[in-house]
Amino acid sequence: MHLARYNPVRFAHLPTPFEPLPRLSEALMTPGGGGPMLYVKRDDCTGLAGGGNKTRKLEYLLGDALANGADTLVTQGAVQSNHVRQTAAAAAKFGMACEVILEERTCSKATDYNRSGNVLLDELLGAKIRTVPGGTDMNAMLAEVAAEVADAGGTPYVIPGGGSNIIGALGYVECAMEILTQANAEGIEIDRIVTATGSAGTHAGLVAGLAVMGADIPVLGIGVRAPKDVQEANVFKLAQDTADLLGYRERVTREMVIANCDYVGAGYGLIDEGVIDALKLAARTDGLLLDPVYTGKAMKGLIDLSRKGEFDGETVLFLHTGGSQGLFGYQSELEGQL
Repeated sequence: MHLARYNPVRFAHLPTPFEPLPRLSEALMTPGGGGPMLYVKRDDCTGLAGGGNKTRKLEYLLGDALANGADTLVTQGAVQSNHVRQTAAAAAKFGMACEVILEERTCSKATDYNRSGNVLLDELLGAKIRTVPGGTDMNAMLAEVAAEVADAGGTPYVIPGGGSNIIGALGYVECAMEILTQANAEGIEIDRIVTATGSAGTHAGLVAGLAVMGADIPVLGIGVRAPKDVQEANVFKLAQDTADLLGYRERVTREMVIANCDYVGAGYGLIDEGVIDALKLAARTDGLLLDPVYTGKAMKGLIDLSRKGEFDGETVLFLHTGGSQGLFGYQSELEGQL
């Protein structure tokens, strides 16, 4: 696929580990001996400022920004955004300024949520932060801040929330290639990949990458925010557009895009007993630290579907997209429940 032609800059710690989850697999075994054999792709180990899926996307986005002479990264996310943290780190690494817009999406007024976790790291990394109310038109805000940077003599490069555009999604086209290489080396036949799906870039990049390579591995996205029809439409469009960039648009079909949005709960960034149980089970079986917003909800879905027999006899790869730094923003909510 000649991904090098898109001039990524290399700073991620790749390839990330591909590991079995024997104790979690055992914990999800049904009385009749059913359940999945679980593996994890450790994209929480991608490096930069704490790892996570955004690092892969940022290799391509930073390459594009530098090729266009940018000196300032402009991006947005929710208050405890993992993407914002990693973008601020990438800006620092390459000597660029970073303008950040944080949306009060959960409406939480808790001090730990608004000052600890990723927010503390954003500030440590030198990002200039603006906070706006939930429901703000974030695309309009990105344009406004970019215009301010340009008016002040800078050269802005706008990165959408989650780094989820066709350039960012190339990071997960590359990840799909990496997964197949590792599975082949280990002699493992993957029946399904499960991951959180939110801003769509990770999910879409995996679908596009697998489709372009002709690998018949379904990707199940566990939704963290949008309804199923909206989420699938967003992922499908971005997957097709990413495949189109690579010259293979027709290889991505609507049937390849599957999202289960039954585990969103009360809303984005809002946790519940099922999420807390998932955090505890992953941590106390295979020492896997998840986050409350993305991987915790994805694991909540994986656990429930496993117990319902959805994955019986399957080898399932869980893509860990990182975010455990956000746990510290939820300290007050988690106290007394662990």
